[in-house]
Amino acid sequence: MQEKTSEAAKLLKASRHPVFLSGAGISAESGIPTFRGEDGLWKNYRAEELATAHAFQRDPKLVWQWYNWRRQIISEKKPNAAHYGVVKLQKLIPQMPIITQNVDGFHKKAGAKNVIEMHGNIFETFCFSCRAYSDADTTTEEVQKCGVCKSGLLRPGVVWFGEALPVNAMQQISIELQKADLILVVGTSGQVYPAAGFASVVQSKGGKSIEINIEQPVNVDLGLTGKAGELLPQIVEEYMKL
Repeated sequence: MQEKTSEAAKLLKASRHPVFLSGAGISAESGIPTFRGEDGLWKNYRAEELATAHAFQRDPKLVWQWYNWRRQIISEKKPNAAHYGVVKLQKLIPQMPIITQNVDGFHKKAGAKNVIEMHGNIFETFCFSCRAYSDADTTTEEVQKCGVCKSGLLRPGVVWFGEALPVNAMQQISIELQKADLILVVGTSGQVYPAAGFASVVQSKGGKSIEINIEQPVNVDLGLTGKAGELLPQIVEEYMKL
């Protein structure tokens, strides 16, 4: 595996504008469940039943109870070696943005800069109606109203099933992908679009793709099979030798 981590480091060193993309797998090593399937079962509800605008309109209190349960679980966990490995790599390559599908905020918590949270952040809150962000206490039993429009209800700051991804985030991602000559993908299945297509965008322009996953990566220029918490620090070490 050292041969592959060394090759990854060389590709990163030769890159002028690499992009980093992470999915649920990078936070799984911190013990955070995916909240989908059996891991996300709560009071006999599944994520697909609660993470929707329709569910919130029907029973906002129930949806908030679920999200506060999730927030509590995440709050008890910490960023792992993979998150800190990315931070070290970003210090060596300051122009490298971090695009994440995760809502746990762990990249920022670990100290990363230029983080694009394409699915939002579970610890943020905004108005269901006017979309204004709020720092109101949402752990209370009562659902809070927006302090700006005074009528809309506050909701978790994440993208729900059936909703479009944030325009600003997607515009940022588009700009970064157009500049990218390499993409390093970590902990994502490559099945959820549009993120699943980011590597193809970079490759279509002649760029390189590197993937770290516990399952054998496919359709990439360099695939590393294993835990990101072990492999990313190794790549950083190899990079520093160059």
